[in-house]
Amino acid sequence: MTQLKNLQDLYLEQLKDLYSAETQLVEALPKMEQAATDPKLKDGFRTHLEQTRQHVSRLESVFADLGEQPGGHTCKAMKGLIAEGSEMIEQQAADAVKDAGLIACAQRVEHYEIAGYGTVARYAEVLGKSQHVETLRMTESEEKKTDALLTDLAGTINTSALNA
Repeated sequence: MTQLKNLQDLYLEQLKDLYSAETQLVEALPKMEQAATDPKLKDGFRTHLEQTRQHVSRLESVFADLGEQPGGHTCKAMKGLIAEGSEMIEQQAADAVKDAGLIACAQRVEHYEIAGYGTVARYAEVLGKSQHVETLRMTESEEKKTDALLTDLAGTINTSALNA
């Protein structure tokens, strides 16, 4: 475990956490897409996978700018969130009920990412790294849009689950 001496160290540690979270998500999203039955939800997971790959690339550019390597850290929170998603995938449930559960799992992931990107963007502001702020806020905005999309899908899918 690295000693955190200042905000720059904390910033780097939090960026590594997000990088780990995003790379874990790249592995998990295809499984969620496969488990989903609603075509719009499947499409949403597919779209978010492409977006997540862009997020990984953006983080890699931030690390390159810092002269640092992105690896060497495992995001335990994302590991747990993905484990919950895996449990939902394995559940015996009516299609709409499983889809509603997958949305719940995906929204927990989105909320974690929104919090993480908001935090590192603020650190970047304090550290005077305006280019990083722009990059990180762009990703935070995309995570918020994905969360809103999931909320919209949940309206229909939750109603279907009610009547399953």
